[in-house]
Amino acid sequence: MSDHLPDPSTAPELFEGVLLRRAFAWLIDCVIIAGITIAALIVGLVLGVVTLGLGLLALPIIIPVAILGYYAATLGSPMRATVGMQAMDIVLTPVRGTPLNGWAILIHPILFWLTVWISWPFSILFALFTPRQQMLHDLVVGTLMLRRSPMQRFWRARSA
Repeated sequence: MSDHLPDPSTAPELFEGVLLRRAFAWLIDCVIIAGITIAALIVGLVLGVVTLGLGLLALPIIIPVAILGYYAATLGSPMRATVGMQAMDIVLTPVRGTPLNGWAILIHPILFWLTVWISWPFSILFALFTPRQQMLHDLVVGTLMLRRSPMQRFWRARSA
């Protein structure tokens, strides 16, 4: 890891309760994603009726694109956090000294959902044994989840 990254031993407030906060953020985001899915289903059903069933064929494409759009709009914003992450005071931070680009913003949630579907206990256990509580998809993409409010104080102190 780079020297510019916070260390849990010197800045523990950045990592306090991050895993529990991530779990609650995920639950909030699941509710929002369910809403997005329901809205897309309603639009798809209306289009299905209007187009005599052809609109229904687009649903398997439209729903994942809409969900990825949610992640792109929220993680790609200056807040670098989904609505759930913002509510839980956590932020997604790149670890390689480069800003989060479009690919990292899209790959992060895709890998997250794949690891959750395949083996969520392993992914959570993995985070318990990494020094910065990174999950497997965080390490692959090169991201770190931190508490937002202490992080802002940390970066101000480092730049001064």
